Amino acid sequence: MADNNTEEKKGPSKKELKKLAKKKEKDAAKAAAKGAKGGGAQAGKGAPSKSNGGAQPQVKKSSAPTYRLANVPSNGISDACTLKACMASILYSTPLLPGGDTSDSLPFIHGPALLYGDPSSSSSTPDTIAFGGNSIIKALALIDNSKEGTNNITNVVDDWLEFESRELRPALSSGNSKKITKVLSKIDTALEVSGGSSVITGGEGTMTVADLAITLSLLHAHSDNGIDILSTASSTIQSYVNLTKNHPAYTSAKKLIKKLLPLPAFDPSNPSLLAASSSIFASAITKVFPSAISLGLEIKAFKCKDIKHGDYQCNIAMPLYQKLKASGSLPDGVNTPQNVAQLIIDAVGDDNPVLCDLVVNGPGFIMSRIKTSYLEGGVNDIVKNGTPTQPKCATSPSDEGKKDEKDVVVVDFSSPNIAKEMHVGHLRSTIIGESVCRILEYTGCNVQRVNHVGDWGTQFGMLIQYLKEEYPDFANGDMPNITDLTVFYKNAKMRFDESPEFKKVSQLNVVKLQAGDEECKLIWQLLCDISRIEFEKVYKRLDITVTECGESFYNDKIAPVIDEFITAGYCSVEEGGAKCVFVPKYKIPLMLQKSDGGYGYDSTDMAAIKYRLDVLDAKQIVYITDFTQGDHFQMVFAAAKKIGWVGDDSHRLDHIGFGTVQGEDGKRFKTRSGDTVRLVDLLDEAVSRMESSLKERMEGKEEKDKRSEEELHETASAMGYGAVKYFDLRRNPTSNYIFSYDRMLDTKGNTAIYLLYAHARLESIITKGKAQHGVDVDTLIKDGKSKIVLDHKSERNLGLHLQFFADSIEETLKDLFPYHICDFVYALSIAASEFVTQCHVLGSPEMESRLLLCRATAITMRQCFELLGIKPVMRI
Repeated sequence: MADNNTEEKKGPSKKELKKLAKKKEKDAAKAAAKGAKGGGAQAGKGAPSKSNGGAQPQVKKSSAPTYRLANVPSNGISDACTLKACMASILYSTPLLPGGDTSDSLPFIHGPALLYGDPSSSSSTPDTIAFGGNSIIKALALIDNSKEGTNNITNVVDDWLEFESRELRPALSSGNSKKITKVLSKIDTALEVSGGSSVITGGEGTMTVADLAITLSLLHAHSDNGIDILSTASSTIQSYVNLTKNHPAYTSAKKLIKKLLPLPAFDPSNPSLLAASSSIFASAITKVFPSAISLGLEIKAFKCKDIKHGDYQCNIAMPLYQKLKASGSLPDGVNTPQNVAQLIIDAVGDDNPVLCDLVVNGPGFIMSRIKTSYLEGGVNDIVKNGTPTQPKCATSPSDEGKKDEKDVVVVDFSSPNIAKEMHVGHLRSTIIGESVCRILEYTGCNVQRVNHVGDWGTQFGMLIQYLKEEYPDFANGDMPNITDLTVFYKNAKMRFDESPEFKKVSQLNVVKLQAGDEECKLIWQLLCDISRIEFEKVYKRLDITVTECGESFYNDKIAPVIDEFITAGYCSVEEGGAKCVFVPKYKIPLMLQKSDGGYGYDSTDMAAIKYRLDVLDAKQIVYITDFTQGDHFQMVFAAAKKIGWVGDDSHRLDHIGFGTVQGEDGKRFKTRSGDTVRLVDLLDEAVSRMESSLKERMEGKEEKDKRSEEELHETASAMGYGAVKYFDLRRNPTSNYIFSYDRMLDTKGNTAIYLLYAHARLESIITKGKAQHGVDVDTLIKDGKSKIVLDHKSERNLGLHLQFFADSIEETLKDLFPYHICDFVYALSIAASEFVTQCHVLGSPEMESRLLLCRATAITMRQCFELLGIKPVMRI
């Protein structure tokens, strides 16, 4: 197995095991003598099982049993022992709580351990213990009396556990094909005898402890060591392993592991204030209340909603008090939640590097401030490095050993239709998609930007026929000059609706195109090329980068996908001959093939997701379309999971469904004549209005402060396009919004114009510092002699807001909504405005420090602009 597999670590010596077994036997005898109801600890006699390298499970039942998994490694999801324990806890209905670290009380245990007993007990040694993956799952199986037959630990089960530990795991770890073939052959033989679902004869239809251990080892070796064992194994073994992989408990186990992971220690290299605050509180809480981690409580800090009361708060005192009181284990002198809170505050102390000014508020809320010295360290790092410190979720491509490990993320966005110009309806997908790509790239993902254009389908039959009729010399090389795609498409559609003969010929053209007719393909290619030229006009204006991979690309990949669903038994032929796939929660199926043999959106999208998962090796796929397609994509995701292409723990599938762009009347945004607004026209209008506004501002200014026409247009373009983007991005994408040039171009409020002016103001102050006072910020940074000092409350407030950057990125990655970054940069701009208003910068004794603070703020704002796809303006 992999080196990080804690099952492979050296266990206790025989002498230590005997001492432990004796102690447990004595404890059990004492409990039995007291007549403990529910059966006290049943001492296991004899040596521990050889098959797991750990102590023989000591099963203990009580009226309110509490079981905990201790020593879970930080890489718990990839640790076989932890995965076994978590899946067994779900299969055998025995909840597990975090068990902390037993390195002090049980130093001879070097991996996950199953503990029993009251977590709030003052006893330093756990009541009952099992360690080693197989020992733990045996214990959990024996604890559960509700599943007769599935949890029996017979000699045969023990033999298979011995095989898994002594033969299977070493063979898989070695990579030796002969050894692997030998152990797989033994499993194959057993499965054939028992019917394929269990290695235990008589265990058919159930998952025994032995099956759990064997299948998880096969899955673990396959995923961790990169050994393609399952693809070369027999279909019997593949089906056997899939019983575990597709079992609901497998997915639940992955989620449970995350709850059992050890609390993170304070990491000074992590710029997240939330992580820093949480780690300080967690350390203090577990110090004064060691049982807290095992009580199922979330130990973390929260950002204060009202900054007047504090920066971060901890709300655990009340629920912790209630838990301790219920178990009768409140420490002496602790009578209220406020007492609990005060003990935590005392444990935090003054010598911690992050928190200060801790106070108890209300029924036990602990309010705190971030130490100014900690904030100063963070903002000085920004000017030193020339960029905000990346959050821990981001991996730089320059990081050693990580360059080739970037996860591939496919982002499907924009997706206009060939032979139609891009209109306002394409605005949101294009803008949101570009920002999502930038955010994912910033955090270290290998982003594949896909433009899934509509370049295939029945509409091309009518377009081909219309072009033939309108441009009869086309066949002789006279290329048509189509300048208005919208008009061309409308005219073709009109002919299609009015003329039955035209309609019939158009339908025949579709068949000819799909069959590869040269003339039809030539016209189709011409229409695609003309469309791309029009698309590029929009993409150039908005600084969009996307690679076309349209519907036609997947046409020859659809049939194999349908065959795969048929082979798996998931495709049904409905009345009329349509081939459909039904997925959970939806009454209407996905139609992989129409009754006439044709393909539709369902067919193409299933072929596309298969290609992206298999060929592009995508670990995450993001679709950005209007909200009406939400159910369609959820069905596509469900079908991909049903066929086994994706797993909850190995892939992430997202659909960002956006709302409608509306006019002032609350209806879809259109021109006065009722036509759809062309996107190029919309963008040009924003620039034109911005340019007029800038010209008005320049009137009456001195000649030296005026801008050239070229510079003015460049600035207006950056601000106009930025205004359109930000007006969309700053809101939750699922909501509709009313398109308004006046509101998006406003210099006040939450607009890109306000942000760009705020940024330019900071740069103007920095420029004046050099020109009027001889203080060059770049020289200050290079020399490293001057540092940012946050003495004034407005300085500290700005420093605090700068440090929120990492957490805003972390929050964005949860749902991929760029508005989190908009909220951050807007709040930062307000803090910066307050700072330059209340703190005199130029000519003040603190000028060097304050100029550096201006630079740190401008750097961070520019990073946000980059993530949002907005071009910063250095002066206006």
